[in-house]
Amino acid sequence: MADTTDTPVELQIADNPAANRYEAHLGDQVAAFSEYLVRPGRLVFTHTIVEPELEGRGIGSRLVREELDDARRRGLKVTPVCPFVRAYIRRHREYQDLVEARE
Repeated sequence: MADTTDTPVELQIADNPAANRYEAHLGDQVAAFSEYLVRPGRLVFTHTIVEPELEGRGIGSRLVREELDDARRRGLKVTPVCPFVRAYIRRHREYQDLVEARE
């Protein structure tokens, strides 16, 4: 029996700077997105949405992991205003060094 929490292999995650959000695509569908504000030297994550029919499949967690990894590669700090991003960072201590609390 398949594990329904597995993230689909075909999931593609990319930054969409024109919309100020990272998006997780399943084919042509935006399965999830995480909105941010750009501040000097950091991204302020404000809101994360996973389409209701796709919840529980690890899509939101993979989206947040990849956006945090991208912020690290770009030398940016993050401010996790979004409760989902904040909870992810709390559970994954390896991202604590990216956190900058001010908004």
